[in-house]
Amino acid sequence: MKTYKNLYEDVCSFENLYGAYLKARKCKRYKEYVLDFSWDVEGEIMKLQDDLMNKAYKHGEYYQFTLYDAKKREIKAAPFRDRVVHHALCTVLEPIFDRGFIYDSYACRKGKGTHKAIKRLDKFIQSAEECWGEGNVYCLKCDISKYFDSIDHQVLFDLIRRKVRDVNVLWLVEKIIKSSFSRRVHYDLFNFCETGIPIGNLTSQLFANLYLNELDQFVKHDLGEKYYIRYMDDFLILGNEKRRLHELEGILREFLRRELRLELHKKKVALYPVEKGISFLGYKVFRHYKLIRKSTILRFVKNIKEKTNSSGITDSVRSWLSFANYANIFSLRHQLFELLALDLLAI
Repeated sequence: MKTYKNLYEDVCSFENLYGAYLKARKCKRYKEYVLDFSWDVEGEIMKLQDDLMNKAYKHGEYYQFTLYDAKKREIKAAPFRDRVVHHALCTVLEPIFDRGFIYDSYACRKGKGTHKAIKRLDKFIQSAEECWGEGNVYCLKCDISKYFDSIDHQVLFDLIRRKVRDVNVLWLVEKIIKSSFSRRVHYDLFNFCETGIPIGNLTSQLFANLYLNELDQFVKHDLGEKYYIRYMDDFLILGNEKRRLHELEGILREFLRRELRLELHKKKVALYPVEKGISFLGYKVFRHYKLIRKSTILRFVKNIKEKTNSSGITDSVRSWLSFANYANIFSLRHQLFELLALDLLAI
């Protein structure tokens, strides 16, 4: 395995930090905390660079809030100065780790995303049914229980250290991993592990993909499963034998517990025929068409009704249409806009 040294100067270079600042302020440039930093951006970046080079850098406190979407999520937002550091670190580390990820990992990666994952699932269903026959393909769908909260700090750090041998970069990585309050979980009578990384950090997206890359490699190379897709902590496998897929569930549970100290969600592991449709990333995917899940539609309607200004409504509608146009929604689209038109007139 190739390892990397002498990365810290790249992380701390003025050019990298300024580029990180531009990325961090994207779509937020008129926020008060961004304007404060931008008032003397060269001076702020030089101070940040000096703190990093002298190892005087300390991560700031997070602002925490709750987001209600598909499920309740506790979000931790880092101060803007620290977000610049997160971007600077990811700019250097992401290419190193991303080239080692499997093709069919789709979350938070350049050139991937929701639509690419659904398109790949389409191809998998067609290929599997051509191979085994319609009505003979099953889907094992899994979800990790409290994934971001359960990521073990030491396991994560050891995975990063396999490739990154620059002690200064590792110092910064450890600072960020331990920057938010974590849970202490006992895994035997004498030892405990610190767990949890903030959902809101850019670094957390990279770290979370790296963490489950161990699962990806195990499924693809050790188990030899061809039809496997993962989007963050949601993943599925297609097969033609129910008994084999049941066995795989047990194998995956044991692997996750032993290697990564993770648990499959008790209520979100399902095994069913593909012909009934696969619920994945907000869609219900069939061989010849796709529908939008009812829960996804209801969240969209609720979100629109909560908007109080037209620009916010416009942005939300455009974003949702980009998502929805990937499914078969012609009649649904007209019904929704007839319904929403009455509510919008009242705003």
